[in-house]
Amino acid sequence: MPAAVRLTRSRDAAGGVAARLGVPLVDEYLEFLAGRGRPDTVLAVAYDLKVFFTVVAKSPRRVRPVDVLAFMTAQLMGGEGRLQAGGAGAGGVSARTLRRRLSSVSGLYGFLQARGDVTVNPVPRGLPARRERQRPGQGVPLVRVPRTLPQILAPGEINLLTAALRTHRDRAMVAAMVLGGLRRCEVLGLRLGDLRFAERRVFIAEGKGGHQRLIPVSARFFTAVSAYLDDERPADPGTDRVFVVLKGPRRGRPLSADGLDEILGGARRRAGLAHATCHQLRHTCLTQLRKAGMSLEAVQAQGPPNAQRF
Repeated sequence: MPAAVRLTRSRDAAGGVAARLGVPLVDEYLEFLAGRGRPDTVLAVAYDLKVFFTVVAKSPRRVRPVDVLAFMTAQLMGGEGRLQAGGAGAGGVSARTLRRRLSSVSGLYGFLQARGDVTVNPVPRGLPARRERQRPGQGVPLVRVPRTLPQILAPGEINLLTAALRTHRDRAMVAAMVLGGLRRCEVLGLRLGDLRFAERRVFIAEGKGGHQRLIPVSARFFTAVSAYLDDERPADPGTDRVFVVLKGPRRGRPLSADGLDEILGGARRRAGLAHATCHQLRHTCLTQLRKAGMSLEAVQAQGPPNAQRF
């Protein structure tokens, strides 16, 4: 396998995302994944696999556990093994990033093992512990990730951020996250038919893990989105996505994740805030729901499923 693996993106006949690395077995897995996962998930997995096979530089059938452990060391220590574009002296990736990349690699080999292309998954489930004989299977996780509390915004910070937003569209998107607990991909994936104005609810057709939800959202969101639809959204953008680009050559096309991050980053700088990401806005909503008396089970239903353990 060549030392560099190239990630290419395109659209398939149905308009979905097609990601390729030029490695037949990996490309077949990405094609399989595209049929059951969200575009963002497919691209994230493709990038993780690009990093792995660039660092390991072996064909999928020749990868062994020793290669996976060496990859982990390279990722954590930094330098040329951090990313294919990283220079010597660069710092290592975070434990969460490494765990996600191992999950992507393990998913690939689970697919290949099920098809009979390989006999074992080279990603170890964990490391043996001293009590392994007494408690089989109770090994040490490959990657220890500290349990940290999510950062949330105070009410005053939310007000500062909202005041720094320049359009009704931007205020509606932030309100969807901080008042409805929507994820970034769910905000960008909203279609006009998903807005239930009479019920003050939003239908999430493609949530994380493919789950659908009907979410009640504050009237402030519907006020902002109504003003956006009346005054700002192009009359005939050619898409039923709610949030579209308002200026420039891409005017009328669906807003991208990078576009939303750029909008939020600009508002954050104007408001003088050190933190205010889409993820933090969502967690601010879920924290406030819990404080308001919503049951823990109901709040957890809005969160991500348990991650694979490494």
